[in-house]
Amino acid sequence: MRRVVIVGYGMAGARLADELRRRDQDISITVVGAEPHAAYNRVLLSTVVAGTMTPESTRLHDERWADEHRVDLRLGWEVREVDRAARTVVVGRAGGDPEPAIPYDALVLATGSVPWVPPAEGLTEDGRLAPGVVAFRTLDDCAQIEAKAGKGMPVAVLGGGLLGIEAARGLAGRGCLVTVVHPVGHLMERQLDPAAGGVLARTLGKLGIEFRLNSMATKYLPGDGLILDDGTHVPAELVVVSAGVRAETSLAVRAGLTVDRGIVVDDALRTSDPRIHAIGDCAQHPGTVSGLVQPAWDQAAVLADRLTGTDPSARYRGTSVVTRLKARDIDLAALGDVHTDVDCPDSEVLCFQEPSRGRYAKLVLRDDRVTGAIVLGAPDAAATITQLYDRGIPAPTDRLALLLGRALPAEAASPADLPSSAVICRCNTVSKGQIVSAWRAGAESLPQLAEATRATTGCGGCKDAVCGLLDWLGASQPAPA
Repeated sequence: MRRVVIVGYGMAGARLADELRRRDQDISITVVGAEPHAAYNRVLLSTVVAGTMTPESTRLHDERWADEHRVDLRLGWEVREVDRAARTVVVGRAGGDPEPAIPYDALVLATGSVPWVPPAEGLTEDGRLAPGVVAFRTLDDCAQIEAKAGKGMPVAVLGGGLLGIEAARGLAGRGCLVTVVHPVGHLMERQLDPAAGGVLARTLGKLGIEFRLNSMATKYLPGDGLILDDGTHVPAELVVVSAGVRAETSLAVRAGLTVDRGIVVDDALRTSDPRIHAIGDCAQHPGTVSGLVQPAWDQAAVLADRLTGTDPSARYRGTSVVTRLKARDIDLAALGDVHTDVDCPDSEVLCFQEPSRGRYAKLVLRDDRVTGAIVLGAPDAAATITQLYDRGIPAPTDRLALLLGRALPAEAASPADLPSSAVICRCNTVSKGQIVSAWRAGAESLPQLAEATRATTGCGGCKDAVCGLLDWLGASQPAPA
């Protein structure tokens, strides 16, 4: 029996275990997870901080999953050493004695990433975050934030990227007085251009969030706040660090694998040792955007095909990523090449701004195909543009109508017109055809469809589309027997 050991029980490791068992009922699967919790959806952590979702509702697996799927799951354990020659891993409970080594035929590192803490004086003590400073990365972090953050409390968030904005919105939803400190001149600079970042800041400002852009914290004063590099003071009884992440590569380094920014992998997701693979945030692949869910799940599907022999030719060629901001009252999607200027001679670039209403839309096309877009405050436009981008089909000739969400491609005028191959849930690569098949098999409600297909269990941005398909199926198709 082939033995696969997965190090890491986050979103990537949990997904790989599911994909392996779905393809092969006999393969031996061991999963070693450092956290004491069952796998959960990190995408939803901001809703936990906001108090609109419970930690239990973010779980990807319940307590019966391991037994039901015959997975040797070890929670609260750590892998201390990889013996590549013997093909074994030395494991043990955190702080406990080593257990008998676990043999493997294939070892998969899904160790994820760890928060990066800015080098401001006082943020850390003896290598740990100082009292009053909390990272925003895990369920335990959320529990700390919930315990410390009270209504009317001044809170500073270090980082104005995707996760930082989600943390700030969640804290503002709890009634905290939030200030975001960001070293760049506009928010979410990886996904947004300066104009879009400005509209987003204005929108968030109406929700009570303040911003200190082009600023860095130089000193933390416990219970008082932050001193910035311009000498000014930001009051904060709590500091939430969301300034980026770094791939967790320490185990790979100790094992002698090739490591750069992450664990270097090829298109087969192999490391420099062909018996060891890496997926998710810890892996470095040219086609991967770190910190997002979809690449990890695409990698899990490819690796499961290879390790079970379902498709030995499977290769990971990269992921076309659509980034969605998971923040209540804000609808933002960014995809492709968002930094192309309007005067670029090789592209057609259109922009629309209505800052007072929190709307911004930018569309980049080449040869009539969407190659990039930023859509803030226009969910209908975002849905249509994403479909065009996914499928690589020509955009409607009325570009302004498309930008404003008033135009639909001919094949997407209604759920009935969508082709079976149309991707509805990007996070989980769920097509219309898969949703229809699940409905016909008896998944008649949204929770049942989510369980059967995983649609809506990523960022949640596809919920309206899935509900639209459910309504259409209920009205136009014979009910399942």
